[in-house]
Amino acid sequence: MHDPVYLDYAATTPLRAEVREAMLSVLGERWGNPSSVHRWGREARAALEDARSRFAAVIGASPAEIVFTRGGTEADNLAILGRVRDGGSRGVAVSAIEHKAVLATAAVLASGGGEVRIVPVDAEGLIDLDALEEILRIQPPAVVSVMWANNEVGVIQPVARIAERCAAAGVAYHTDAVQALGKLAVRMGEVPADLAAFSAHKLGGPRGTGALFVRRGTQLHPLLHGGGQERGLRSGTEDVAGAVGFAVAAERAEAERETEMARLAALRDRLEAGLRERVTGLRVNAAGAPRLPTISNVSAPGADAEMLLMALDMAGVAASSGSACSSGAVEPSHVLTAMGLPADVAGPSVRFSLGRDTTDADIDRALEIFPAVIERLRS
Repeated sequence: MHDPVYLDYAATTPLRAEVREAMLSVLGERWGNPSSVHRWGREARAALEDARSRFAAVIGASPAEIVFTRGGTEADNLAILGRVRDGGSRGVAVSAIEHKAVLATAAVLASGGGEVRIVPVDAEGLIDLDALEEILRIQPPAVVSVMWANNEVGVIQPVARIAERCAAAGVAYHTDAVQALGKLAVRMGEVPADLAAFSAHKLGGPRGTGALFVRRGTQLHPLLHGGGQERGLRSGTEDVAGAVGFAVAAERAEAERETEMARLAALRDRLEAGLRERVTGLRVNAAGAPRLPTISNVSAPGADAEMLLMALDMAGVAASSGSACSSGAVEPSHVLTAMGLPADVAGPSVRFSLGRDTTDADIDRALEIFPAVIERLRS
């Protein structure tokens, strides 16, 4: 009997032991409200601001540029809606392969009469810079949102070039950096983005904790109103334990990043090479683009898309089809569709995502199970 194989780290990751220990320490000893002026409040505030400073150091930012949120989705919403509301009715431009946290927010703006422009991508999932230039030239939006690294196919966008072009046009640039942190060198001093969203649970931190980088001088309209926490941008009593856990997780991931990403890149490449050998007609999506070393998205035409993930799960392999937030949908991935893949190729696709606990044995098991599942579904 084999142990189940977890290859869905892009959806969520297990809480690191050192993160759990740091959070328990806060919950047990520094549980006060950080807005209170008494001893318990001051202790909680000190822990919160220490976490802010430590997280800021990981991404090369100032502590004053970090706003803690309840997750990456809230950070994306605050960046886009907050910028549009502050910048008037100039609308937003987003790439066609954004996470639903961005696309659904853009749809809300559109339903209210706001201007939403979709920036296309090429067959490998890379943004069309010429199309973006045209949007910036003809009708500059209040904010452009293009993610740093895609959550479904792993493609890495040229964020520095995008940021520079937006800056030249006087347009704020937001990037969803949820998948990038801990896997790429995320340095906000080197990428002139105005806004960047992060999430703790993608790198061994707690669920329900995120952060928004707001470059000094960038104006935002808050979405939540109340006590005026987080410099007035995010009202609500701060989750001190979550912030501390996020800081520890980010520090550990950054310290291990180069060694761990080299190891996972080798495992991903072996997985893809083995699947190509064993599965007729298999396609590795975005294979020609720069990609995260942790994500492999493959299509196996001829298999039943609705049964594919279920069959893998029953065989002991956990993977995803598209974004985990839309895993109940049977429709082809909007990312693969935007890349030009037809429904019969985009539909039967699987995202394998690797993490710090992924082993050679896990890859061996996936190489044994996936071809057998595909053969059965095709017959």
